[in-house]
Amino acid sequence: MIIVVGSINLDLIANVDRLPSPGETVSGSGFTTAPGGKGANQALAAARAGAQVRMVGAVGKDNFAPEALALLREAKVDLSGVGETFASTGTALIMVGDDGENIIAVVPGANASVVPGDLSKAFLNKGDVVLLQHEIPLATIDAALDQARAAGAVTVLNTAPFHAKAAGFLGKADYVVANETEFDLYGEALALSGRDRKARMRDFAGKTGRAIVVTLGGEGVMAATPSDFLTVPALKITPVDTVGAGDTFCGYFAAGLASGLTLEQALARAGAAGSLACLKPGAQPAIPLAKDVDQALQETR
Repeated sequence: MIIVVGSINLDLIANVDRLPSPGETVSGSGFTTAPGGKGANQALAAARAGAQVRMVGAVGKDNFAPEALALLREAKVDLSGVGETFASTGTALIMVGDDGENIIAVVPGANASVVPGDLSKAFLNKGDVVLLQHEIPLATIDAALDQARAAGAVTVLNTAPFHAKAAGFLGKADYVVANETEFDLYGEALALSGRDRKARMRDFAGKTGRAIVVTLGGEGVMAATPSDFLTVPALKITPVDTVGAGDTFCGYFAAGLASGLTLEQALARAGAAGSLACLKPGAQPAIPLAKDVDQALQETR
């Protein structure tokens, strides 16, 4: 079982010719809404990868909540751990340029009410994979890492969005997943040694005894463990919308670990899924199905 403890949002997406500079207004070409939130995105990705998934989080008692949960329900994600609060359902305001790049503002809403006490809804067991991100209170993430360790579960911590205060508990996670910008910032916060990113990744793995995974967009992914270093290339694609690609990677990565794949195999499958997620607009609607990911991997061999 994969237990995702994290955020649930509704994404409000505007398509624009190009992303605006500060103080500038640009014209939009389209507007859509879609379920989102890093936690929910990753839960859906893990479910579409073929895993059994339980979601722990919160939504508001408002009109956004049903749409925010719709695709999770459709994918048979266990939502018994999702509570309701009087805060608004979390929202993400997203602008996507014609080149596929985006800027995002997130309003946490109900996600800010996910507290350590809610972890009782996770029903952690030995062998579970617990997937976490930084869109809920950091105290809850820290507590989840401790409780997962006590239960014998494996933890995957996605460090997005960056929070300097999170540096203190990164070493508790079995697998840390960061993009290159996040890792460089955490490298400074943790005073990691090394002239380049690869050396600093090795330093993190050596000091903590954990694995660090750094995603590089179109350049693929690198991973360091205390005893090994891996690089996996990305699929060659022309991106339409990169929103949710990192979350897709994390969900598929957790599913790969839960199914018994080796680290290299899990990285390759997750990387292919993240690439395919860039071929459609939106976060959750763009997450690929397992059969499409497996076909893409077959075509690259």
